[in-house]
Amino acid sequence: MAKKLVIKVTAGADAPERCSQAFTVAAVAAASGVEVSLWLTGESAWFALPGRAAEFALPHAAPLPELIEAIMAGGGVTLCTQCAARRDITEGQVIEGVRIAGAQVFVSEIMADGAQALVY
Repeated sequence: MAKKLVIKVTAGADAPERCSQAFTVAAVAAASGVEVSLWLTGESAWFALPGRAAEFALPHAAPLPELIEAIMAGGGVTLCTQCAARRDITEGQVIEGVRIAGAQVFVSEIMADGAQALVY
């Protein structure tokens, strides 16, 4: 089993099933004791803002705010620097505990020994 799971989610409300799958896998991994790093890119960037995850709804899916809480309890959430800039999202606006970082940090995470990367 990988020591760390790095998940990049590129979808938001534009592709709700893919988005929900990414958050669900990340939350299950975190609850299973796997170190998780979830990257919010593209339309999922909006979920770094307080209250935005509560607006997301998908039948038969766990609520996104609960999944984010579970992920943050067992890992970290990162908002892509460029994605944040394109949406005028700043560090002062994001949910407490969400960091903003760029491709260099992402590459370093996925290239680390024992890391497994998934992209949704």
